Amino acid sequence: MALAHFLALLSPGPDFLLVVKSAVKNRAGVAVGVAAGIAMANALYIALCLVGVGAILSRSTAWMWGLKMAGGLFLLYLGVMALRARKSDYRFLEHQPAADPNAHGLAVGPSFWREFLVGFASGILNPKNLLFYLSLFSLVLHDGVDMGFKLALGVWMTTVVLVWDVFIVVALSHGTVRSFFNRSAYYIDKATGAVLGAVGAKIVHSAASQG
Repeated sequence: MALAHFLALLSPGPDFLLVVKSAVKNRAGVAVGVAAGIAMANALYIALCLVGVGAILSRSTAWMWGLKMAGGLFLLYLGVMALRARKSDYRFLEHQPAADPNAHGLAVGPSFWREFLVGFASGILNPKNLLFYLSLFSLVLHDGVDMGFKLALGVWMTTVVLVWDVFIVVALSHGTVRSFFNRSAYYIDKATGAVLGAVGAKIVHSAASQG
């Protein structure tokens, strides 16, 4: 189960693109906010699945449809905002040092919390996260499993999500990698925005077809 969970993290999806997008535009201490938000959303779904609420929600057609539509519209919004941004909005990055000694400290301010909310919204509005954990837990959880094991499992899986996303942020914030992203941020943000928008549009279309 642990292997399946980690392999799912390695598969690029909207959350991965958001982490890259934030790491490109912000210093590491701010971009970590997206990683924390995504981890918190995953933790909430994990908790709901562990106490049995997740299974109830997944059987509600209206709930899942609403979640799917909201998630698609959110990704579509992020994509449109990225595509509308001007090149001048990224100019400050060209003058940013490749390795700022103060760039890796956690910056818990308005920018951090903005990124946190974006990451949390992305994770919580993705119904696939709920269904993924439900299917994963169905393999190992049964009436004989005690609460201690369930709590340990939830903490472990949340930690793995957080550590992986923080690793991506840190990896993109070092040396020549950071320098490359500083020069290419405008184009990378446009590319990730286009993909997020396309995924969002596809989800909205799919939800509308089911409505």
